[in-house]
Amino acid sequence: MNKTIRRFFASAGALRRIMSAYSPYLGAGIRVTHIADDFGSATVEMRQRWYNTNYVGTHFGGSLYSMLDPMYMLLLMRRLGNGYVVWDKSAHIDFIRPGKGKVVAHFELTNERLDEIRAATADGEKILPTWDVEVHDEQGELVARVHKVLYIRRKTD
Repeated sequence: MNKTIRRFFASAGALRRIMSAYSPYLGAGIRVTHIADDFGSATVEMRQRWYNTNYVGTHFGGSLYSMLDPMYMLLLMRRLGNGYVVWDKSAHIDFIRPGKGKVVAHFELTNERLDEIRAATADGEKILPTWDVEVHDEQGELVARVHKVLYIRRKTD
C-alpha cells in the first residue's frame, strides 16, 4: 500500500469512515458500523432502500456480496503489516433465503489465525486461507453465506 493511502487507513475509525463513504458502499447503502481498534473484527450492515432492492423486492445479490468483499483483505493488511502481500483470490456465495430489511455481517480475525498465517508464510511461500462469512437479517435468519479465499505471501524484498 503506498504511503499516502496508508495514512488514510491509519486508524480503525478512519478506515470505517472511508469505507462507509466509498462509492460502491455508499451507492449500495452499505455501512461499516464497527472496526475494532486492533483491526481484529468488523461489522457491516445494509438497510434495504429503493436503490438496493431488486425486481422481486429483496436485496440485490451483488450488494449482499459487496458488503463482504474487501473486509478480510483490509483487516489482514492492517494486522499483518507492510511485510505481506494480501489479495482476494476467489469467493463463492450461497443465497440461503431472500434478504429483506437490514442485513448484517460480522468478521472476526483471531490472533491464533494470524499466528498460523505468519508461520505458514515465514519461508516466503504463498498460502490460500479461507473464511466463511454469513449475512443475517434483523430476525437473525441466515440470508447468505460467502466462502472467501485469500492469497497471502510474505514479501521477500
